[in-house]
Parts: sequence; structure tokens; C-alpha cells
Amino acid sequence: MEQEDGENPEMSIKSISQIIKILKKEVKEFENPVITNIEEVSRTPFMVLISCLLSLRTKDTTTGPVARQLFREAQTPKEFLKMPMAKLQKIIRPVNYYKTKSVRIKEICKFIVKKNNGAVPDTFEGLMALKGVGKKTAAITMVFGHKKPDFIPVDVHVHVISNRMGWVKTKNAEQSMDELMKVMPKKYWHDLNELLVLHGQNVCFTNSPLCSKCAISSYCPKVGVVKSR
Repeated sequence: MEQEDGENPEMSIKSISQIIKILKKEVKEFENPVITNIEEVSRTPFMVLISCLLSLRTKDTTTGPVARQLFREAQTPKEFLKMPMAKLQKIIRPVNYYKTKSVRIKEICKFIVKKNNGAVPDTFEGLMALKGVGKKTAAITMVFGHKKPDFIPVDVHVHVISNRMGWVKTKNAEQSMDELMKVMPKKYWHDLNELLVLHGQNVCFTNSPLCSKCAISSYCPKVGVVKSR
């Protein structure tokens, strides 16, 4: 078969289309990831950014309630700066590394207010310049906060599933983001993160995937021999 643009030898446009279609049907019964959930409710780039920072190394089931409680107290960088550090830390204490994250949040809010006219940077490079912001956080903020679908946010679920499916062969999430953007047709970029995160949280677990219950197992070359990376 002749290879089409944006495709590697192991991945056809047809199969990706079918996989996306199947996953969209499957994930309707699953709860949305905290980032897209908050994005749908608030549509505020700042809230998406803060939610993502809170979610690092923390389960969505913990991050969601913490983020909602936090946003009931403050919703803008200026409001966050007025909040006493002790109060901020008390609210976000359930998330991992809450002390480090509270300092990062304050630093980012200070930069946004004093150096960026109160606005969250709307470029990938601008976000990456913020202390504590990596590729995943920057990509999520761009896609779900600023509505700029020019990136594929990649967490551990997206990284692992993409490698299991044979779409990429990478060692970490940052490499996976770069490689997926080379091979994945752009029209699927916006949906890919949410679909794979939900699929990974409920079926294709990082350590013990439920291959027998997987709706896309017929497309997966790793079925029966999956090993976590």
C-alpha cells in the first residue's frame, strides 16, 4: 500500500480513523479527565494551567476535587497572589508535592501579573519559560486553555498506548509528543489525549492492561505480549 502523508509504515489513515471512532464510543461511559472537565466548565487558560500543575504526579480523582475547591476561593492570578500561602497549601495538601506546587503557583501568578499583563502566555515557548512548566503542561494549556490545537498533550497513558499500538517507539512522554506530531494526522490531534487517557485509566492500564476487554485490541500488535515501559 502506498504510504500517505503523516503516516508511518505501521499505521494507516484508515485504521487510525477506525480506532478514534471506536474509542469515542467506548469512553462515553467513562468520567472525563480533570483537565478537560475543568476546561469545559471554566474555559479559562489560567484554570487549565493551574489544574495541570496540580495534577502532576497526582491521580485525577484527587486533583479534581482539590482544583474545584481552589477555584471557589480564587480564579485569577491576582486573586491567587492575595491568598495567604498557608491557605493555598491547606487547600491543595491532598495533591503530591503540594508545598513545591504552591511555591510554583505563586511564582507563575507573580510573573503573569507583573511581566505579562495578567495573561497566561499564549505560545508554547512562553509557557515553557514558566518555572515548573514542562511540555505536557504547556501543550495542555495551549490545546484546552487557548484553544490552539497545534500540539498533542502526552502523559504516561498516551505514551504507553502509543508505543503499544506501534505508532511510535520512544522512551518517554516528551519524545512521544514529538514523534506523534510527526506521524498522526492533525485532524486527530485534539481528541487523542482525552481518548487515550480515558482508555488508559479504564482499560489499557500501564502495568496490567485488560486486553480481553479492549475495544481496539484487534488493532494492537502487543495484545498478549504487553509489557509496561
